[in-house]
Amino acid sequence: MQWGMTRLHLPDVALCETWQQAMLEFGDEQVHGSGYWHRPEGEQRDYTAEGCKKFVEQLLAYADHDEVLPDGMVHCDYYWITDGEPDEVVGFLALRHELNAFLREEGGHIGYAVRPGRRRQGYATRALGLAVRRAAELGLEQVLVTCDDDNAASRATIVANGGVLEDVRKGKQRYWIDTGH
Repeated sequence: MQWGMTRLHLPDVALCETWQQAMLEFGDEQVHGSGYWHRPEGEQRDYTAEGCKKFVEQLLAYADHDEVLPDGMVHCDYYWITDGEPDEVVGFLALRHELNAFLREEGGHIGYAVRPGRRRQGYATRALGLAVRRAAELGLEQVLVTCDDDNAASRATIVANGGVLEDVRKGKQRYWIDTGH
């Protein structure tokens, strides 16, 4: 999926080097949409080629509805937000196929993060727009997208994509976006 030069790219070991650079740029920051929390304890910061390969396999399995997921997890399309030729990983996005209790309260259908050096360049807005289109393809009529109450940039990204504020819970603003499905 593409909007301008911004693409939602399925995780791919061919992008390992630029994925590694993006993850290192985030440092200790929480990387929404990346799926890093699925990695086993002690491997969350394994940015080697072998670590990338294992991680890509794990992320791709979450989209497969034939896969049995760990308790509390839902099927999800993980994407690396890329730009340029060749592709550079500029961020991450997760599109969850359904909501569980936690996601309904705080996480939403879509989570995303743009690496610090590429923020304020429209990547999040374009990536969220592409994810909303993909959600329609999945048959979702609306998607829930949340942001921290004090995150003005994320709020603007959500509103730019048609987000309508429902309420604020536990410091999270909860927006619904119609997919046009």
